[in-house]
Amino acid sequence: MIQDAKPKGKIRAEVEKRLRPLTLPNFITLMRMAIVPFFVIAVAEGDFMVALWTLIIAGLTDLLDGWMARRFDMESLVGAYLDPIADKLLLVTAYVTLTIPMGQSVVIPLWLAILALFRDFFIMLVVLILYLVEDIRSFPPSVLGKATTFMHIVTIGVVLLANLMMMPSWVPNSCFYLSFVLIILSGFNYIYRSSRFIEIARQEKADESVDG
Repeated sequence: MIQDAKPKGKIRAEVEKRLRPLTLPNFITLMRMAIVPFFVIAVAEGDFMVALWTLIIAGLTDLLDGWMARRFDMESLVGAYLDPIADKLLLVTAYVTLTIPMGQSVVIPLWLAILALFRDFFIMLVVLILYLVEDIRSFPPSVLGKATTFMHIVTIGVVLLANLMMMPSWVPNSCFYLSFVLIILSGFNYIYRSSRFIEIARQEKADESVDG
């Protein structure tokens, strides 16, 4: 019985280590989620400088919590889920807020906001289906996906700056159309990658059944 308790103790310690919800990086991630309402308030009140600084602080905290988790061995399962949720919460909120006309001179086009939101909904649906149907638990972002997210951040920043200073119309318009192209490309890329993940998962299951 004592020998059986040791492996169980090790398993429990490993689970607790992976979860570790109260780490400093996770706290920073939660703080990043907490400042999202202040971004909305700033835009609603026409204080685009505060909104821009809120976006910058969110970006810096995103870099900080990731660096701390890796540098000080504070990576956790909770953090792995919290971090992308915090990023999506800020991006979606910023896109919707900057699409609604509230007296600002430059807004994100409604068509672009709809496409961006639909892409995020589509990705979440695909990940859910892969998990429930094929038991695929890992679905890392692609290069195109990261490029699309980066372009969303640039677009938000450019729109905020365009409401703070004089800027040629082609600058935000270029961001809008480049974001559009990346949304379409990354969407098709996710469809292709999903089919490949399914093929690999089914091949692995077939190999296991043959070996068994």
